Amino acid sequence: MRHGWPIRVGDAPALLPIETAPDRAHRSDHLLISAARAETLKLTNQRPAADGHSPVLMRAAEALDLNAAQAVADPALDPVNPLKGPFLTEELAWTPAARTAMELARIAGILPAFLVDPDPAGEEVFLETSDLEVWSDPANLAIATRAHLPIAAEETAEIIAFRSAHDMREHVALVLGERSREKLPLVRLHSECLTGDIFGSLKCDCGPQLDGALAAMSAEAAKGGWGVLLYMRQEGRGIGLVNKLRAYRLQDEGFDTLEANRRLGLPEEARDFPLAARMLDLMGIGEVRLMTNNLEKVVALEDAGVKVTERVAHQLPANPHNTRYLATKRDRAGHLLT
Repeated sequence: MRHGWPIRVGDAPALLPIETAPDRAHRSDHLLISAARAETLKLTNQRPAADGHSPVLMRAAEALDLNAAQAVADPALDPVNPLKGPFLTEELAWTPAARTAMELARIAGILPAFLVDPDPAGEEVFLETSDLEVWSDPANLAIATRAHLPIAAEETAEIIAFRSAHDMREHVALVLGERSREKLPLVRLHSECLTGDIFGSLKCDCGPQLDGALAAMSAEAAKGGWGVLLYMRQEGRGIGLVNKLRAYRLQDEGFDTLEANRRLGLPEEARDFPLAARMLDLMGIGEVRLMTNNLEKVVALEDAGVKVTERVAHQLPANPHNTRYLATKRDRAGHLLT
């Protein structure tokens, strides 16, 4: 997908990712787009998606090349390309394959939009919807290595690296303090945030949450306890760095963080919390005190067999740049913020 190769899922027609296809000469009068993008283009009043999330097959009046299709796919281009169409929607007889393609686009971090049966076709990559399930199985994850890693919060910390043969992302765990059977670890699931963790972005609370979690675990270690920070490579709630920055651009136009994701045709929440349960299992940890404001994390760990004996609140002060972001997490995503 990142190389822009056409794919064919099962018996569905060939699908060419609009954003990454290297040869811009491809053309088609049919596009596969997300339900959210179809709403923006006022197409769902013709043929609403069955559940509001199913992809939509649309037909243009004439064949579009990839540059013209990009303007249809990318909401950031709407201000400079306000007039599009006319477009019609058609019945989608291969919805499971279409959903698989959309999920592959999310994993690849590209816009979820495709030329359907493009001309020229190109050499296709064939796969089945079941291949995605095999790829995403948490059981694929294994410990790759571990090492002593003195950090500012705790000089005796240990780092453990996890990877899967099917996935280029590598997740890590930081263990602070001495492991103890008598005391349950304080655990934090922290999703990677380049802008917040590294650059100190004020648009979110990720950087302060990371620092606060490490400080709390260091305090636990000083009292004879221990903590585990799972640092998971799931940028932008699982939509990837580039799409997260596209969402930032839409937020500058007035959309909140969840609306921006949906306007891009991407899930509001796409993080893989069961993967965190697999990391804990590989470390021999079956019972935790979980530092989070997000009940979805508690439920996901419990469903995966990890007992959460206590939810430890992890709220930090707002700043003028992230007040709306935090309010959205509280009011629309159900985070326990007061």
